Amino acid sequence: MFDKDFTWGVATASYQIEGAAGQHGAGKTIWDVFSHDQGRVYDDQNGDRACNHYELYQKDIAIMKELGIKNYRFSVNWARVLPDGFGRVNEEGIDFYNRLIDAMVEAGIEPWLTVFHWELPYEIYKRGGWLNPDIVEWFGDYAALLSERFSDRVKHFFTINEPQCFIGLSYVRGVHAPGAKRTPEETLQMGHNALKAHGRAVQRLREKAKQPLIIGVAPTGSVAYPSTDSPEDVAAAKKLYFGAPDLEDWAWSVAWWSDPIVFGKYPEDGLKKYERFLPEITDDDLKLISQPIDFYGQNIYNGYEVRAGEDGEPEAVSRYDGFPRTAIGWPITPEALYWGPRFLYERYKLPFYITENGISCCDVVSLDGRVHDPERTDFTERYLLALERAKKDGADIRGYFHWSLLDNFEWADGYKERFGLVYVDYRTQERIIKDSGYWYSKLICQEI
Repeated sequence: MFDKDFTWGVATASYQIEGAAGQHGAGKTIWDVFSHDQGRVYDDQNGDRACNHYELYQKDIAIMKELGIKNYRFSVNWARVLPDGFGRVNEEGIDFYNRLIDAMVEAGIEPWLTVFHWELPYEIYKRGGWLNPDIVEWFGDYAALLSERFSDRVKHFFTINEPQCFIGLSYVRGVHAPGAKRTPEETLQMGHNALKAHGRAVQRLREKAKQPLIIGVAPTGSVAYPSTDSPEDVAAAKKLYFGAPDLEDWAWSVAWWSDPIVFGKYPEDGLKKYERFLPEITDDDLKLISQPIDFYGQNIYNGYEVRAGEDGEPEAVSRYDGFPRTAIGWPITPEALYWGPRFLYERYKLPFYITENGISCCDVVSLDGRVHDPERTDFTERYLLALERAKKDGADIRGYFHWSLLDNFEWADGYKERFGLVYVDYRTQERIIKDSGYWYSKLICQEI
């Protein structure tokens, strides 16, 4: 399955695994505050300790080495290295990531660093967060710091992860940190500032780089896949996938976030649909946003079926009763990993990576002391077969990062959901490699 030079990896995010919240000189993030606000997170859980990766990172890297994992996508906690989000540097935080990166390199694991995976410093939030135009330069300075300190060993960088979530879930729906719903005018301004921050980060990463860097992004979105392979259904699915959602769902657009980065312009249908809510968008803004990137990443977990209606327009197909779902309730749709990469590569023509894909299961430790999770193995194999088909059909797919290495703090769902290839007992911090972890190891080592 796939070529020998295909990039196989795993992914995590700092707040979800590190623990040591607010310790060793770190500042607070919006998730530190939000998770302590009663009723915001499942069972009032928080990420204060999480997987204690801050203390146990060597054990986790040893597990990756044992499994033959050669690529690790991780994120830096902005407030751990810049407690206020700008200005004063926390050298203890820098030292932690230096030790982490050094351990990866020593183990033969390539670091893929995500600059921002939702860990917005609380001090920046108090100054307006993504609504404050200064965040563009603050984010650029933060990226420059990471490049200056780490790019001698790290050459792969992601600027932002899932703006659909850190703007949409946080401010449009208000269910993620900081849990503050905002008006359409405000959220569209936030989104524009986030895209400008991405562009500034690309500039500053390259400016401070100690070697040539490979830079990309990692947005997300549910995939519209066609009901049949007919040209009409394929065209309908593609139209809906890249179309402008209704205003209440604008943040879940694929094209709204990615067209400006790749093409230097927002999609026309979105400009018309959201016209009266849009911020000022200048040519200089678009030039900044569209700084050249080297690859395009997409986090894909599921999709929805689409066909051409009698009028030729796209229409969603209802799922049948008993449609398969994961433990978190997401539909199981392997088709998403064929049509998503195919559509995205056809549109953006950049080397393509699946930067997250995985499944939450109701994992338990069995009497034999192992974690048997055939559902995860089956899910991953089904999705990878679809991805392999997309590659064979011409999409330039370079790699796949499984979400996640470890069970972790799953944002507003707390510790209820388990996505890891490795089971974590949060009481003892014991790690147990699941059956799916061993299967993935054999797959990436080309033993199956």
